[in-house]
Amino acid sequence: MFPPGGSVDQVARILQPALQQALGQAVIVENKGGASGSIGTAEVARAEPDGQTWGVVFDTHGVNPALQRLPFDTRRDLTTAVLIGTSPMVISAHVDTPLKTWRDVVAATQGGKSLTYGTIGNGSLGHLAMTLLGKGAGLDFVHVPYKGGGPLMQDAIAGHVPLSIGSVFVAKPHLDSGRIRALAVTTAKRVPALPDVPSLAELGYANFEAPAWWALIAPAKTPPEILQRMNAELNKALRLPEVAARLAQQGIQVQGGTPAQAQAFVDRQLDTWAQVVRDHQIKAD
Repeated sequence: MFPPGGSVDQVARILQPALQQALGQAVIVENKGGASGSIGTAEVARAEPDGQTWGVVFDTHGVNPALQRLPFDTRRDLTTAVLIGTSPMVISAHVDTPLKTWRDVVAATQGGKSLTYGTIGNGSLGHLAMTLLGKGAGLDFVHVPYKGGGPLMQDAIAGHVPLSIGSVFVAKPHLDSGRIRALAVTTAKRVPALPDVPSLAELGYANFEAPAWWALIAPAKTPPEILQRMNAELNKALRLPEVAARLAQQGIQVQGGTPAQAQAFVDRQLDTWAQVVRDHQIKAD
């Protein structure tokens, strides 16, 4: 659903060998980038529901229907086979700014003052999460959209933007190098990849949760037995220590579970972010 090298591509390639062995047939990863993943998703929606075409999607899958005129209906034309994993979004500051803790961010966005933050793009999960956080908590943020994680991190580590928000996959190499400082994560609890970084929930924003996530989707009319078989094999793959370890290196916490649980999660994401888009009149680029 995305170009090579990004988190979606990495997730697909981590799962590929285990699935190929379990299914006894070739599993080919084909990258179809463009329009926040919706070009590749459209191919899955149009595919024959015979178990030969699947898609790995990112959290933009839960945002795109509210921002784009899609050539398919996400709820009607697609179904979710399994929730592969989740990861927090990380709000970070350049190390040379005075923003040492989240309390400093709050102080810098009140009393008529504003604070600029960068994301991977307009209408991205980071943009929506910061909009929801800022409006709900009375924090004055100014959004600067970039064309992807690479350009965002280049400016973040150069100090051209004081705050950035991105997935662990995008941010962690630069956190590890000490060029940016993590201030908070957008999940309800702290995460193993960043154990010393507080969650927004524990900082006083009760029930705030905006995770990045990855899921496997299929055409909506895929027979239940095919969907269940893929779900079962993918759950087995996710339990393999080497697979879980490689996903953890990307900052991804394995989820798994049933197709019904996965679809319920996706439906909640669709509902949550559509409401944010409507409430704050967010437009796509």
